[in-house]
Amino acid sequence: MTTLEKVLYTGKAHTTGGRDGQSRTDDGRLDIKLSPPGQPCNGTNPEQLFAAGYSACFLGAMKAVAGKMKVTLPADTAIDAEVDLGPIPNAYGIAARLNISLPGMDRAAAQSLIDAAHQVCPYSNATRGNIDVTIALV
Repeated sequence: MTTLEKVLYTGKAHTTGGRDGQSRTDDGRLDIKLSPPGQPCNGTNPEQLFAAGYSACFLGAMKAVAGKMKVTLPADTAIDAEVDLGPIPNAYGIAARLNISLPGMDRAAAQSLIDAAHQVCPYSNATRGNIDVTIALV
């Protein structure tokens, strides 16, 4: 287990009702209705939130690594994230895929950047060895 050297930020949310509930951050910036995946209800689900969070965090890691490598990310850099929910023995689990688009960037340089970002991204570090994560340069 990794222990934080110092806490830089703490995100806080209050959730009621589980997958059929509501979640709100302490600062009120996020206030969402939750609904089970695949149901024709208003609201989002934890898998969509995880996909959004992981892809945003990974893109932030790419920006940080690009700065250190003195590489400029293409303006239209994008990540399409997919998070699967399914059964595992005696429980449920998730798997994640990040499909990364770095248009116009040299493929070898892009892959090097992605590999370095995967080492520093907090979501990658949290999921490594715990769930199946596929990161692809598309």
